[in-house]
Amino acid sequence: MSEPIDILIAGAGIGGLSCALALHQAGIGKVTLLESSSEIRPLGVGINIQPAAVEALAELGLGPALAATAIPTHELRYIDQSGATVWSEPRGVEAGNAYPQYSIHRGELQMILLAAVRERLGQQAVRTGLGVERIEERDGRVLIGARDGQGKPQALGADVLVGADGIHSKVRAHLHPDQGPLSHGGITMWRGVTEFDRFLDGKTMIVANDEHWSRLVAYPISARHAAEGKSLVNWVCMVPSAAVGQLDNEADWNRDGRLEDVLPFFADWDLGWFDIRDLLTRNQLILQYPMVDRDPLPHWGRGRITLLGDAAHLMYPMGANGASQAILDGIELAAALARNADVAGALREYEEARRPMANKIILANREREKEEWAAASRPKTEKSAALEAITGSYRNQVERPR
Repeated sequence: MSEPIDILIAGAGIGGLSCALALHQAGIGKVTLLESSSEIRPLGVGINIQPAAVEALAELGLGPALAATAIPTHELRYIDQSGATVWSEPRGVEAGNAYPQYSIHRGELQMILLAAVRERLGQQAVRTGLGVERIEERDGRVLIGARDGQGKPQALGADVLVGADGIHSKVRAHLHPDQGPLSHGGITMWRGVTEFDRFLDGKTMIVANDEHWSRLVAYPISARHAAEGKSLVNWVCMVPSAAVGQLDNEADWNRDGRLEDVLPFFADWDLGWFDIRDLLTRNQLILQYPMVDRDPLPHWGRGRITLLGDAAHLMYPMGANGASQAILDGIELAAALARNADVAGALREYEEARRPMANKIILANREREKEEWAAASRPKTEKSAALEAITGSYRNQVERPR
């Protein structure tokens, strides 16, 4: 990049913040993030960061902060509803990677990234309470109409606009006005975070299924709790939903859930060493939403506008890859702009580098979801081999170094 440029990033989530740090580290222009929320708070539940994305964050100087906050996941263990192990595999460093797989609270990771952005780029780099409403491309510039928290219109301009504004992205809607609605995979999820007793080695993710296709995923996400001999456990309960099909963009896809709705699906479970009823009843906030994704896009951006993260490639959480792919998007975008003085050309270069893998993961996650539900109903003697084949195939497709 020969001349400084102004870059606006719509969305100060994990992807947008990671991108801002990568752009700053590469010395590329002035970066400003627009966040529609009036305040950025540590909301959400637990997520996983795959080794390639952990490496990327470490290269941004965030390795110590991650290690002090997250849990390095050592094992993925599938169990049945009695708690017996069906199949397991090592993860992260234990699987031969140079970097760990981290389990972390989404809000904690966002706060680590936000603090780094404000420290390195300045407090003014993140403008809250500004949501993108209108986009216009004119004379090599991107003109953005936004509205602040008081409803007052704001006019902004930039050389580059990056849409990192999530599942209901306004930037994506501008670029792809004919995009289809959200696609519902037929699964309802309840999620929560619970202070709980330590289980197994304190670094294991468990996946439990019954023959009715009810599923529990649980894993610890807090180094601080681990240091106290306890666990902060992220959990996800999934059951088949009757609402198979497509969702309208205005669908109530994320709302408070109720214990009495989720608990009956797991009432007869007895894992022995893990009390699922206690886990769920201790929780103070339950979130409920359908498992959704969007069909892969044949192209992401045009001109001086591009997409990143969920705005570009919303995917099922089956492979714990969503946040990791958003981070890798940001790293590659900065690298492309550093290599190529043609701004629009650099954006297309970034998209060509990232889109094929992101689209591949969308489809691989759909397939894995179907295969794992099918494996749950197989005879016990066949489940281990089926899960090994499913996870091995998925790993070979998508878990490659960046």
